[in-house]
Amino acid sequence: MTSSEDNGQPPVRHANKRGAARLAAVQALYQMDVAGSGLLEITAEYEAFRLGKEVDGALYREADAQWFRAILAGVVENQKVVDPVIRQSLTEDWPLSRLDSTLRAILRAGVYELMKRQDVPVAVIVSEYVDIAKAFYIEDEPKLVNAVLDRVSRKLRGEGKGKDAL
Repeated sequence: MTSSEDNGQPPVRHANKRGAARLAAVQALYQMDVAGSGLLEITAEYEAFRLGKEVDGALYREADAQWFRAILAGVVENQKVVDPVIRQSLTEDWPLSRLDSTLRAILRAGVYELMKRQDVPVAVIVSEYVDIAKAFYIEDEPKLVNAVLDRVSRKLRGEGKGKDAL
């Protein structure tokens, strides 16, 4: 997949409402994991106080609230299916439990979308969650997110390296 702006620089992508919803969903999943907050409580908090609002001097981007809710509820409802898919895509020496909460939240949201949102292209899902990883990490974590989501997309959607023709 080549871009028309192939000048050696990565294309500049401005956050869109779905991208902002994905970031907020990752943050909410993290908060649920760390603080033990429930789905309804965290959804209400984000919609009332964070999405498109100013918090501690930082302005949260306007987000697609419906997309935010769908990712959040989808990850929670499908976690027993999502986590094993992630586990199978990690190396033996990196079990899911070894990943920090932020990385788990990014992978859970990304894998959920790959599994349940066939209407969204794989490239969009992978690049959005790699960008989210880059917002939190400067080391190898974005590469790990890319590798795991790429493996999952090949397995679930048959995209990536060639599949056997039927």
